[in-house]
Amino acid sequence: MAVPPALMRGLRLPVIGSPLFIISQPDLVIAQCTSGIIGSFPALNARPADMLGEWLTRIDEALAAHDEAHPDAPAAPYAVNLIVHRSNDRLEHDLALCVKHKIPLVITSLGAREEVNEAVHSYGGLVFHDVIDQAFARKAIEKGADGLILVATGAGGHAGRQSPFALVQETRRWFDGPIALSGAIASGEAILAAQLLGADFAYIGSAFIATEEAVASEAYKQALVEGAAGDIVLSNLFTGVHGNYLRASILAAGLDPEALPQSDASAMNFGSGGNSQAKAWRDIWGAGQGIGAIDAVRSAGDLIAQFERQYRSALARKDAFAARAVAG
Repeated sequence: MAVPPALMRGLRLPVIGSPLFIISQPDLVIAQCTSGIIGSFPALNARPADMLGEWLTRIDEALAAHDEAHPDAPAAPYAVNLIVHRSNDRLEHDLALCVKHKIPLVITSLGAREEVNEAVHSYGGLVFHDVIDQAFARKAIEKGADGLILVATGAGGHAGRQSPFALVQETRRWFDGPIALSGAIASGEAILAAQLLGADFAYIGSAFIATEEAVASEAYKQALVEGAAGDIVLSNLFTGVHGNYLRASILAAGLDPEALPQSDASAMNFGSGGNSQAKAWRDIWGAGQGIGAIDAVRSAGDLIAQFERQYRSALARKDAFAARAVAG
């Protein structure tokens, strides 16, 4: 399973910080990349649309300055997430800016579009598409995606329903390209577990919401520190697509987490709340089932350093177990 060399530059850990709606903005992306993981943000976070070019320039300049100051420890690359669903009237504008800035990695969501992939490939960029099952995965690769983000059960925000074991196993039967795995990954041990399953990258979101650079309320961050898997509610009410949300935010919106009505894809509206008056992401907070590993609000750099310590420790335990097994 070869990872494209362009994505290996500056990596301390095999991690992609997932693009968090509203929350991922330049400060977080820069902190992630300069700390040794691939940072990302959704293009739609830059509002108005003209701000996207300013953000890309700012990130490019900050990473270049870091590389000049730290030639032996360059920054990792970054990614931009594009919603390619037909409802996104900014797609053409945002894609043009990604091409202009030669974004190393473009993450596409909610539809596989050949023309988007071709535009990114025109300058040597890579496209990873996020999927929840084999049908979507095969379609993405057929349409020209270079890699897959497998969104398993337990992921924050829009989530899949399949076990990561099943999802990676079945994908690896036919696809030997790069895979990132998403779903309840919030520790160095879980990063290593994703690799052992067959993924090349862990795709981590919720843990980065509880960082100083994240554009989220202190109440949201504290709810993640205090929360656990049992505080996550799966519902399609808020955007028309099933997603995982924090119970506390649903209660604060005056709704009963145990009796939420069903919605459907006709309510698809990323940010305005679907059939609910409460707005997804602003009022209803996305989070994954791995939040029990979040124990404090800290800087993104400190969180990544913690991940690295946990990862190295887990790797040492694995190697020690393997050595004992070989010794008999």
